[in-house]
Amino acid sequence: MSFLLSNRGVDLVIMLCIRLLIVFTILPIHEYAHGFAARKLGDNTALIAGRLTLNPLAHVDPIGAVLLILFGFGWAKPVPVNARNFKNYRRDMAITASAGPLSNLLCAIAAIFVNRILIGFSSWIVMSESLYMGLYYTFIALQYFAIINLSLAVFNLIPIEPLDGSRILSYILPPKANAFMYKYSRYIRIGLLLAVFLGLLSGPLSWAINKLYSLFNLMFFWVDKIFQIVMTR
Repeated sequence: MSFLLSNRGVDLVIMLCIRLLIVFTILPIHEYAHGFAARKLGDNTALIAGRLTLNPLAHVDPIGAVLLILFGFGWAKPVPVNARNFKNYRRDMAITASAGPLSNLLCAIAAIFVNRILIGFSSWIVMSESLYMGLYYTFIALQYFAIINLSLAVFNLIPIEPLDGSRILSYILPPKANAFMYKYSRYIRIGLLLAVFLGLLSGPLSWAINKLYSLFNLMFFWVDKIFQIVMTR
């Protein structure tokens, strides 16, 4: 029994380390993508503020990081953007806002792709116990990486201030609708916070995340086919 408890404790420590590593990787990529897009569109504010970097210490918000580790939804310190430097305010703000969630989707796709390769590789060779455990924890780490990236992308695409989706929606909506959203933004934000803390968004967000994971996983069906061809030779 003590051996089992010991193993379980080791697993928990490893999983916590994996989550910490993932969070301190995902958040900088997301924020860097915002700053990178803004700079390409003519705004150097993030660069001047020292935020155009992948250094996690420049981006991580302690509370947002803890929530992301525990629940899969959180935030980082927003990258500063000066929209007056953009040629087309609404369009360029929407592009800059889209860059963060897009970076998360690309990271998730990359992790799912590597996991499909690992699955094929593990069925192709005879493994020692140490190699098996190494591949197992690598698979789990990549799966967490993909899921948290998808969580961050889906959550940030909710079209409510201060999330990225609000800037994207602002570009699509007519001026009157934007004026309405701005006028009542305070109450809309309170409603979002209540929905998050009451768990009202858990079901819809989980559904969207699972659907995206399944879709991206399905994209790489051909990886298994390649391994099957190799194994039959």
